[in-house]
Amino acid sequence: MTTRLRTVLVGALLTCGALATAVGVATHDGDDRTPAQTAALAAPRGPYVALGDSYTAGPMIPGRTGTPVDCARSDHNYPSLVARRLGLDSTDFRDMSCTGATITDLTSPQRTAEGMNAAQFTALSDRTRLVTLGIGGNDIGFGTMIERCVGMGAAYHALGSGKYIPDDTPCERLYSKDGTDRVQRRIDAVGGRLTDALKDIESRAPEARVYVVGYPAVLPADSTDCEREMPLAPGDMIYLREKEQQLNDVLRERAEAEGAVYVDTYTVSEGHDACAAEDTRWIEPLVPSSPAAAVHPNARGEEGMADAVLHALGTTRHERLR
Repeated sequence: MTTRLRTVLVGALLTCGALATAVGVATHDGDDRTPAQTAALAAPRGPYVALGDSYTAGPMIPGRTGTPVDCARSDHNYPSLVARRLGLDSTDFRDMSCTGATITDLTSPQRTAEGMNAAQFTALSDRTRLVTLGIGGNDIGFGTMIERCVGMGAAYHALGSGKYIPDDTPCERLYSKDGTDRVQRRIDAVGGRLTDALKDIESRAPEARVYVVGYPAVLPADSTDCEREMPLAPGDMIYLREKEQQLNDVLRERAEAEGAVYVDTYTVSEGHDACAAEDTRWIEPLVPSSPAAAVHPNARGEEGMADAVLHALGTTRHERLR
């Protein structure tokens, strides 16, 4: 949107007494949006449908809402925060996110211990104007990877660095046998499935603006003093961090290729990882110190992710904080 056009729009809205709805013309000091994000300034507020996995749902963050119960959605997850700050009521907001969801669960029902979560895309319609999608981690088995890598890391630290274990990347070696990085193959597969999912969203909700929300930084760049929170071997800490960044890169590439906006939550969360201080971390470590699932965003993390989404939407700081 050009400066002149934005000025014309603001003047027209003022004349009509509708400045309160002018979210699309707000700007930020030092704005560093991409062209795709700038185009998103005119995105409508709702009806809004949130899709995704546990990083979207916010398991263990009070209070739990929605059914089935085992989807573990929080009413303080980032979709709920975004919906409230946009002034949406329950008729214009559907949160379909569910812990454990994969891209397949967008189009097929997901079984949980407490019942079935309907295919997440069933909430989409030609009325939908805003969609957020945060998914892909379960498709590459990231949670299982961390569990295995932590087990190997605990052994690495208990037995003495390098004394009984030949190098500091035991978990990377597990996933990279015979010169093939199995995790990278899974990440590549996510790209194709995400492309198909975004095309499906477009067909079901042709008037919606779509925002693909990336994953926040789970692990620090430096493993020093992180053994208690996340007992990973130093090389595996780097390996897992790289795999998360590669997944985010694929999410960004496929989102932008399909005309969606990518929401970067990684950059803004660096330094707030699972090994950061309790009062600053966005991600809880293996033993959480605040109400949240292990190695998942806490309330502060969901708040930060909500701010990232709202920035991509083009809301002003006043609107974000209200």
